[in-house]
Amino acid sequence: MKRILQCATLLFAVIGTAFAAESDNYPVRPIRFIVPFPAGSAPDHIARIVSTHMQQTLGQTIVIDNRPGAQSVIGAIEAKNATPDGYTVFAGSNTAMAANPSLFKKLSYDPLNDFTPVARFITSALMLVVKADFPARNLTEFVAYAKARPGQLSAGYASAGMQVGLAELKTRAGISVIEVPYKGVPQAVTDILGGQITFTFADSAVAITQAQGGRIRVLAVTTKARSTLVPDLPAMSEEIPGFDISVWNGIFARTGTPRAVIEKLHAAANKAIAAPDVIAKLNAVGQEPGPMSIEEFRAFQVAEIKKWAAQIKLAGIQPE
Repeated sequence: MKRILQCATLLFAVIGTAFAAESDNYPVRPIRFIVPFPAGSAPDHIARIVSTHMQQTLGQTIVIDNRPGAQSVIGAIEAKNATPDGYTVFAGSNTAMAANPSLFKKLSYDPLNDFTPVARFITSALMLVVKADFPARNLTEFVAYAKARPGQLSAGYASAGMQVGLAELKTRAGISVIEVPYKGVPQAVTDILGGQITFTFADSAVAITQAQGGRIRVLAVTTKARSTLVPDLPAMSEEIPGFDISVWNGIFARTGTPRAVIEKLHAAANKAIAAPDVIAKLNAVGQEPGPMSIEEFRAFQVAEIKKWAAQIKLAGIQPE
């Protein structure tokens, strides 16, 4: 028995040494970056912009793996089941990592216990968008138009920010609309263009691109104040007092990932979002870099879980 214990101790020591050595050399193979939204969405744009720069620092390819659906739950579960070695990471946002505990009665993952924050990428507003030929030309006209047609307008949502935004719009503006769930913003915008739904709160990356092409009209941003990136657009609060929805995303790793690996990913991510070319690309799609330390990001996430719980309750959204 003593001999068995000695062998087991030696085996664990060898494994631990090998694991530490691999952490020191990390990364030695490509990294899988799970994005819980479809290609063409804002989280997808951001992940591709930032990871392209991170690859240069890390010396390894970062492969984007889009796993959309169920308010990010599908992607989060996939990431939760990954080996905690830093070779599978997750593009976590306010939806998956803060709001979902209040949107679902039973969540198949724990945002705090199953994941470790690595680096926050951006903060941003959502944008209220309609088809370019929509009768209302501005936010004031939109609210009046919607009030005059209770239950006749339809709106798509694919994230917590969009869902809460719709709930706040109905509550604070006193309007009634039909809500339609989507896997991602691009699909909702496509249906706006096709006339299947009336409006949505789109990620700025999608909204700006489509607006530049003249296909949709952006009426307002959802943050309390106007965005410095698009100062000509009014804030929703200018017409609807108290309206304030801001979103964010970043990179998370499976809990248990070695600290040395977390720190390497963190350094590469923060170097990326400080690079002038990356900042320019993010700004072009309405995103503002929001760097934080690992500890700051964790504290921020804890605070966001409480904030979104309060917003969801105030909006009257019942968990699924």
